[in-house]
Amino acid sequence: MDQKAVEYLQRSHDFRKETLDNGRFKIELLYFTTLCKPDIIQKEIAHPFLLTDTPEAFETVLSSALFCKSMEEDADPTESLLEGFVVIVLNGKRFKLRAPKPGNDKIGEAVIETTLQGPQSALSEDIDTNLMILRRRYPSADLVAESFKLGKVSQTQSYLVYDRSKAVPQVIDDIRGKLQRIDADVVASAGQVEALITGTKYRWIPIMTISERPDRAIFNLAQGKFLIVLDGTPFVLIAPAVFFDFVSAMDDVYQSFVVTRSLVMLRYLGIFVTMTLPALYVAVVSYNPEIFRVQFALSLAGSRAAVPYPSFVEVFIMLFLIEALLEASLRLPRYIGSTATTVGGLILGQAAQQAGLVSSVMIIVTSAVAISNFLIPITAMSFALRIAKYPLIVLAIMFGLTGVVCGMFAVTLYACSLKSFGVPYFRMFIGEPAVSGYKEGDPY
Repeated sequence: MDQKAVEYLQRSHDFRKETLDNGRFKIELLYFTTLCKPDIIQKEIAHPFLLTDTPEAFETVLSSALFCKSMEEDADPTESLLEGFVVIVLNGKRFKLRAPKPGNDKIGEAVIETTLQGPQSALSEDIDTNLMILRRRYPSADLVAESFKLGKVSQTQSYLVYDRSKAVPQVIDDIRGKLQRIDADVVASAGQVEALITGTKYRWIPIMTISERPDRAIFNLAQGKFLIVLDGTPFVLIAPAVFFDFVSAMDDVYQSFVVTRSLVMLRYLGIFVTMTLPALYVAVVSYNPEIFRVQFALSLAGSRAAVPYPSFVEVFIMLFLIEALLEASLRLPRYIGSTATTVGGLILGQAAQQAGLVSSVMIIVTSAVAISNFLIPITAMSFALRIAKYPLIVLAIMFGLTGVVCGMFAVTLYACSLKSFGVPYFRMFIGEPAVSGYKEGDPY
């Protein structure tokens, strides 16, 4: 190895250049202590080295090692060193032995997508552990895992996983090309990969599912979909995805048909409430109170008697407070987050109503919107619907109930125009691998 390259790496305190001498010949070892496991170095290199009489015999030992390969003379070993390899220099020849130190390979408990009766385990942050989990739960010879390096600097290890007997070849070819064309310095999360390969700058509705559950992953593999597994994150990307995938939870598989369909209808109702209820409040109070009975309209007007500004200002105040509480619950420490946001919400709501800043009906509307948003199982869709209600409020301010209806019609048309790797977004489910109308290179 070039001396200047060694001196450059030796600026790092975790880089080691060591010389071993057994009295008959010498070898040099180059490695990073933070990336390589000492036990492997001791077992695979140091111990055989002490028992070997000649360099030729030791070279034979290295050549027969399972995870040891010879390197070309002009090859730069820096990349191998940064991947957890030990570089061995023997009589001018170089070998590299894979000796990675394991990272966070513990299997945790699912905390984002919880179930009552299903498996409670989640994926790990170690990519090899995740692949092991998938192969154990999906023991098929048709399961393929293609390796990719994402990020020009991070070189994040990733796998494209699919069932070759069920996946559509054109879809696999397209996603393979998109992964190879990713242009980013650092790739660290599944959501970032989705943004890089689908172009989410001006599209807020997700077309790829992000999940931490192994059972969801294998159910989707059996439907002909593919997974993108990333090192360093316990989440996988699943595609093609349709709208029904974001509304279905894994409990739907473990419950009876009647219970499952009832819960799905409850989630659809929750989607309608969280998107339209604030806009409907503005439209009814400011433009169309005649759609309710006289008693309810008078009761609604009476609750707003002390509020000194229009209904849309009242809506924006309460929505800002509830969005701030939701963000605070994510940023605060886990042990005080739920308590602080619950107490804060109760105090703010009661104080705002008593001060005449908002009406009591508006507090009910805000609570219903927040609770309905939590009914959505997939977090990415939950975030998208939190944003979708604001254009409807603007339309309600300008055009009343007519604006809300037109806005919902526009949102529906927009969602109908989307495709996830050739699959129409509003298709109810993917029951077969056939993808009609797919054009290679089109992510939608």
